Amino acid sequence: MWWRGAALLATGAAAVGLAACSSPSPAPTAGTTSAPSSPPASPGTTTTSSVPAGAACAARTVMAAVVGSQGAAGTIELTFGLHNTSTTACPMEGYPGAQLLGAGGAELPTHVVSGGNFQFTDFAPAAVTLAPGATAYFNLAYSDVPTGTETSCPTATQIEVTPPHASDHDVVAVQIMACAAGTLTVSPVFSASSPQSQTTAPSSP
Repeated sequence: MWWRGAALLATGAAAVGLAACSSPSPAPTAGTTSAPSSPPASPGTTTTSSVPAGAACAARTVMAAVVGSQGAAGTIELTFGLHNTSTTACPMEGYPGAQLLGAGGAELPTHVVSGGNFQFTDFAPAAVTLAPGATAYFNLAYSDVPTGTETSCPTATQIEVTPPHASDHDVVAVQIMACAAGTLTVSPVFSASSPQSQTTAPSSP
């Protein structure tokens, strides 16, 4: 399968300093026509994009899947692959959107943070041209340790993934127990040839 190639990206993942693995399912489903709101930029951060309006990779032509996972000390890292299934190249740049879903597709509380302060999410966006059959990536972090008045955290069984600047999303089967009111920290998308490929989590079994 195409995402097994992501194991080649895991060489530098040990630098992240995480150990225990989570166990998301890598099975994606087809994109739909609605999308969650765009993720907010990190405080004090502004981003621009060189992607022309209407030209961004659409979820209907991009298959999303979890291709790597690891975690320790309450912080879990997932790496998602965004595989271009079309015969046309398309541009990507910036941060993906995300929405956690529970049983039956019900929306769960979700707060998306762009960049954040994790080594594997905090780097500058760069333009990616996604050729036919190629795969771009992004990393996602969350904590499974309750905070504040939380006594437990809901478990998402799916996540909506919206490619940067897209108006539709893919739904990916996962197991995510995101605490802090469903806080997810996402990196910008990056290509397999970029230096950020060294931040990816090890390939899922």
